[in-house]
Amino acid sequence: MKTRNLITAGIISAGLTFGVVAQAAHEEAQVEMKDVPEAAQTIIREKAGNDQILRIEKETRKGKECYVAVVNKDGKETGILVDSSGKYLGTNDEKAEQKEKGEKH
Repeated sequence: MKTRNLITAGIISAGLTFGVVAQAAHEEAQVEMKDVPEAAQTIIREKAGNDQILRIEKETRKGKECYVAVVNKDGKETGILVDSSGKYLGTNDEKAEQKEKGEKH
């Protein structure tokens, strides 16, 4: 019985540790445009065009700093992903990403 309890405790500990590590691998915080590096600002404005920028999030993905500018494009929230040097990394559907993470904005 003791061995079974030790194994169960070990599995639970490993699961909790993995959850904390996975969360640390992808962090995000809301920032102002003025806090975004100029090269990234340029690309964000270029890609957003006339679309309204709703918010900007600073993220760390796989150890690299990047920014997601969430814009209102045709009534949908779309994220424009740019790294800190201004390299365009693509777009994503913010609603789908929020649902995946279980977030609400």
